Amino acid sequence: MLDTWTLVIIDDCAADRKIYRRYLLKDPHQSYQILEADCAEEGLALCRKVRCDVILLDFCLPDMSGLELFDRIQQEIFKTSVPVIMLTGRGDEEIAVQVMKRGALDYLVKHNLTQDVLQLAVRNAIKQSCLQAQLLKTQERQRLIATTALRIRQSLNLEQILNTAVAEVQQLLKCDRVMVYQFAPDTDGKIVASSVESYRTVLCDRVGAGTGEQGSRGAEEQRSREEVAVGFSSVPLRPCTPLPVVPNSSSPIPYIYELGLCNCVNLKEQFNTKANLVVPINLSNNGNPTPKLWGLLIAHHNSGERHWQTDDAEMLNEVSVQLAIAIQQAELLAQTQAALAKEKQLNVFKSQIITTVSHEYRTPLTSILAAASTLVKHSQQLDESKQERFLGIIEQKARYMSKLVDNMLLVNQLELEKPKFQPISVDLLQFFSDLLEQERETVGDRHELIFKVTGNHHGFWGDRGLLQQIFINLMSNAIKYSPDGGSVEFHLIGKESEAIFYIKDCGIGIPMADQENLFQSFSRGSNVDTIPGTGLGLAIAKACVELHSGNITLSSEVGQGTKVTVSLPKICPTGQLSPSST
Repeated sequence: MLDTWTLVIIDDCAADRKIYRRYLLKDPHQSYQILEADCAEEGLALCRKVRCDVILLDFCLPDMSGLELFDRIQQEIFKTSVPVIMLTGRGDEEIAVQVMKRGALDYLVKHNLTQDVLQLAVRNAIKQSCLQAQLLKTQERQRLIATTALRIRQSLNLEQILNTAVAEVQQLLKCDRVMVYQFAPDTDGKIVASSVESYRTVLCDRVGAGTGEQGSRGAEEQRSREEVAVGFSSVPLRPCTPLPVVPNSSSPIPYIYELGLCNCVNLKEQFNTKANLVVPINLSNNGNPTPKLWGLLIAHHNSGERHWQTDDAEMLNEVSVQLAIAIQQAELLAQTQAALAKEKQLNVFKSQIITTVSHEYRTPLTSILAAASTLVKHSQQLDESKQERFLGIIEQKARYMSKLVDNMLLVNQLELEKPKFQPISVDLLQFFSDLLEQERETVGDRHELIFKVTGNHHGFWGDRGLLQQIFINLMSNAIKYSPDGGSVEFHLIGKESEAIFYIKDCGIGIPMADQENLFQSFSRGSNVDTIPGTGLGLAIAKACVELHSGNITLSSEVGQGTKVTVSLPKICPTGQLSPSST
């Protein structure tokens, strides 16, 4: 079916108008709606009333010249130029030059006019007008996109970038709302920005796990990224070839997911496809030719009928490219800032290690040197019991220094390397019984270690090395900060899905103001006085508990003692046997 173009003939000669009409209606390539006026004022009124595509204008009119009418039409009625073909009964070259300088598209002499000449002149005028309109539209689109891109990239804050993007695109497309949906590596993803507060939920639904073939898990994760529900229905995203753009076509895009994202064959059966226009946000992938699908840019319009055009999709796609660049820059900045913060944190940590080591080593080294010097100089005068006492001092202080080095190395490993969690089946009753016996051998007579067990402690999976660090550091603190002795209780409580244990002492307790920071490295209570310590025990215990996906809490009262409670899930987070358990 041919497009119909509106053509206005302004000529005071009825016979000439009849000839022009007959010639044009015989054009096999175009269809015309032809309107006529026999004077300038009637022609002006007609042009004000109807948006015409071409004007055939006689040079000589009874009420004004064709040039004067041409100027008035351009100035008063049409902001953009309408193609005008000037007609005259005289082949005057000077008149032709004036006409063309004013902007007329062609100049035809009536007595030389034939059917083919008129048809070709009008077709060329329409073609040139369409090209000019398309050029102006493209220029305006590029200007709007450039302005939008500039505003999007004025910030390096990701949240601000996304909020600016949805607001600008909503203005650009004149739609109800615009959203940014971000995929997540381990979850379904979420809407991270919306131009309005109220919007339909956009969810990502996972596909089934498949039939157990190798690589099915990876395929499932990929498919889960490729399935998105817009509105209320699940829509599979599959690669497709972009639909061809037909010149002069005003038909809507058949599917909302176009431009390389998917071809949703069954989309129209699920909900109103015309309400949404979606394009991918692709980030460059470290030199990989296949980009990384970061998320979706979604334009939504439901307040009235909206036929999305190819231009709309292309504009949204171009904005998504600019948005992807801005996102990547923001992420790089965030990574750089995080690396700098980490470097600063590590430098502070190293300084704390050096300060702590130099301070904590001085006292035991002094005791070791004094005891060793006494043995060397006066061993002949010392009886056996005194010699053993001095040797005991050396051994005790050396053990303390060795433990200090071990703690420093462990904290450094926990801070920098994040050791792997290697769970195996652990008999908690036997495990903690053995550790308590080792403590009893070194604790002395002033402290009484009490072990209580309740509930079901079977079926626990954990990392023995990390569990030992938790116990040793908590028990060591309980004994050390009970300088007057007393009982230290260890309670093991087994539940259906978790194991809980707590260590309770009757020591000096911890001031409330100090309790908030005690799980940070090198933090100690303000009331420790001369009791030696590095402030690493609780930090180590907390890190080991978190590697078990557990929780650690502390309650304490000055002069009444401290209770530290640890809860650990019984089943390891991976749900699989580690190599060390087979």
